Amino acid sequence: MSNQNLQRNEAAERSALITTHSYDVALDVRSAPDPDTAGYASRSTIAFSAAKPGASTFLDFIAGDVHSVVLNGVELPLPDVVDGARIRLDNLQAENKVTVTGTALYSSSGEGMHRFFDPADGQCYLYTQYEPADARRVFANFEQPDLKARFTFSVTAPAGWEVASNGTEAARLPLAEDAAAARWDFVPTLPMSTYITSVLAGPYFKAEDHWSRTDDGGTRLDVPLALYCRASMAPSFDAAELFRLTKQGLEFFDGLFDYPYPWGKYDQAFVPEYNLGAMENPGLVTFTENYVFTSRAADSQYQGRANTLLHEMAHMWFGDLVTMQWWDDLWLKESFADYMGTLGVDRATDWDTAWVNFANNRKAWAYVQDQLPTTHPIVADIPDLEAAKQNFDGITYAKGASVLKQLVAYVGFDAFIAGSRRYFRDHEYGNTTLADLLGALAVSSGRDLTTWARQWLQTSGISTLSAELETAESADGPASLGRVTLLQDAPDPVTGRQEPRPHRLRIGLYNFDAGGRLVRTDSVETDLAGGAQEITALSGKARPALLLVNDEDLSYAKVRLDPVSEATVRSSLDRISDPMARALCWSALWNSARDGIAPASRYVDAVLRFAAAESGIGVLLNILGNATMALEQYVPARERGALRKSFAEGAARELYAAEPGSDQQLAWARTLATVSRTEGSQASLLRGLLDGSERVPGLSVDAELRWSLWHALAARGLATEQELDAELARDTTASGRTGHATALAARPDAAVKAAAWDAAVRGTELSNQLLSATIAGFNTADEELLDPFVELYFECLETVWAERSIEIASRIVRGLYPAVQDLEPAGNPEDHPVVARTDRWLSEHPDAARALRRIIIEQRNHLHRALSAQALSGLGHPVQPRVRAEL
Repeated sequence: MSNQNLQRNEAAERSALITTHSYDVALDVRSAPDPDTAGYASRSTIAFSAAKPGASTFLDFIAGDVHSVVLNGVELPLPDVVDGARIRLDNLQAENKVTVTGTALYSSSGEGMHRFFDPADGQCYLYTQYEPADARRVFANFEQPDLKARFTFSVTAPAGWEVASNGTEAARLPLAEDAAAARWDFVPTLPMSTYITSVLAGPYFKAEDHWSRTDDGGTRLDVPLALYCRASMAPSFDAAELFRLTKQGLEFFDGLFDYPYPWGKYDQAFVPEYNLGAMENPGLVTFTENYVFTSRAADSQYQGRANTLLHEMAHMWFGDLVTMQWWDDLWLKESFADYMGTLGVDRATDWDTAWVNFANNRKAWAYVQDQLPTTHPIVADIPDLEAAKQNFDGITYAKGASVLKQLVAYVGFDAFIAGSRRYFRDHEYGNTTLADLLGALAVSSGRDLTTWARQWLQTSGISTLSAELETAESADGPASLGRVTLLQDAPDPVTGRQEPRPHRLRIGLYNFDAGGRLVRTDSVETDLAGGAQEITALSGKARPALLLVNDEDLSYAKVRLDPVSEATVRSSLDRISDPMARALCWSALWNSARDGIAPASRYVDAVLRFAAAESGIGVLLNILGNATMALEQYVPARERGALRKSFAEGAARELYAAEPGSDQQLAWARTLATVSRTEGSQASLLRGLLDGSERVPGLSVDAELRWSLWHALAARGLATEQELDAELARDTTASGRTGHATALAARPDAAVKAAAWDAAVRGTELSNQLLSATIAGFNTADEELLDPFVELYFECLETVWAERSIEIASRIVRGLYPAVQDLEPAGNPEDHPVVARTDRWLSEHPDAARALRRIIIEQRNHLHRALSAQALSGLGHPVQPRVRAEL
């Protein structure tokens, strides 16, 4: 990766020297449909000023070849100025103009200009994806967020294609020398960062609409809308619903922020093999085409898509209009967008479970990330671009959003929005840091937020809250509460010192009503500032069946149930009537299993007992996924076989019992397929669903479900290569190709695993999506079959990191870590061979790239946690790691 990894100090020096004004970028992709053509012509002309005439700086350009560099009318000698990913510019003038021409390369990794050939019809599709720093793979630029400029794009492409960019189309001109091609010219953009520029080109299906509104002063705002997807997916493209959500979102945010949508048009493109959920390119937002549901999708998936759509829309203000100065303050856009996306779903759409799903899903992601030894403050230390790439994580997104939700409760919603409006007005088209946001919020709220920011934004780790109860028995009535003490365990993940944070909490008291439902009968609000605090307002109240700390999910913290409350939950979880309270209890049980406080088998038992009664499909899918993870990773090997069989039988039973055609039925079908990868008792049912000899009323065995069933059969050695090829012949889509790759690699054969390993590690033909599919199939195996690859993994790490792009290298390093492991009876996780081998690699490679070490440390921690949970059954208490590994 040579000099591609821009350092923070280099970026600061460059932005102190230069100010960028404009870019004129011309791309010629007319030869893209020819798979033998590796690259395309790229020309970038940049106007910029320099604070110190005579000084030097550099451009970024990761190209196949650089053809020319002309600075202020003088062509520079390429051997003297081109150095890897950089182009040196010497002897700058006060005002400068540089033009760079070269051949940029098409990508199959989702970085830069990604090229995809649709297996359904052979058509070629292009799109760009840059964050954090891959615009330099498409055109020469100053690749850092605080060097904003106006961009004018021109794209030459096949005449029959659709072509789009951030700006509106200014002209479409035929080429006199090539009747089969045309040139699209786009209007200059408003100032923006390089990483959010965008180009889309290909025979995309396009739908159009518009949104408009007139403000109180009579000014009319008209926003053209467009939607794109691959032509072969058009029959499944629910454009009308997407336009409806888009208009709801624009109406909501336009009013909430009191700042008109600034970017002219609003296009949204759903593209193949996308590395992210979506990207907030102004005027041309890109999404994974997984949001175009070609198979049956649950309501929670539609809600998740709406959340992503509104998340990206919020970025038009948080992130695009006002952008962080450097990646340390990535949270300034991602935490806000995550919070605003959920708020938008809750307030602007018909869904009423947005915050329940946030508590059960998004926060769970943050809880996992925040317990890793590599956790970091929300305002992180990002010394370089590789570190920035790794920090698009649960801390930056979900923990940040959770903390913002607390901030809203602290300063008040109106003050929070007033501060946001001031922030936009004060810093429009500029760059900011934490201090700028805190300043705006301090003015609007009248509060000094310095202490709050230090405690929540500049510390790392997660608090665990619990209640210690003393009760007084009564001869003539129920027991009453005596002293109730709220406890906070908040160790700093590096030092181990207690660092308690302030929490605004609601404590809920739940009891059984006459109908047997467990309902909230009382609640108390309180502020917890230290490690322990007596809650006097609860003293003397009747001892509830369930005392729920952090009721309504006001704060960011794990919760431990007291013994009586845990007993109530484990016997009556399905009777809790409030969806949020039920989700929080599920979360408490899951965290108890993950943390080695209770045997993981008890969580699986709870899911088998109560999941069928869970009405929230988002929660149901989450707990079923947790249960399968617990089965495969946290339950000891000696107990796993019997519990797998019980769980598979339970899934099959609920599949038939669920309401025909319901989301719950679909959830149980997916779970049955997943658990059947390692448990064979339901193989005949799976085979019958595939060949039609077994029918479940209401269940659509569509393409996605079929590939899940084939994956399960292949993993058990019950599907031949010929059968999988025949299924691919009937499903020639991109998702079919992915399912086929996974199922092929899942077959329990040493030669199959070796071929999959070679394709992933030594080969370069797999695209990003097919690489991940192959790795998923490879990992569907027992420990014995994968054991020969343990040493190969550690031997290849440095080579993979040096020779592959960071996206592909990260997928390989993370995905192929030997995580399928079991602990010997009475064994110690620290002494497990893979844990020990990981520790040896880390000790022998202290100077390896920080981003590489971070991935390995995190994978080691996940494995250690799993082995510790397995050990719990034998030891009766959690096993703690000895040391925190350093990056």
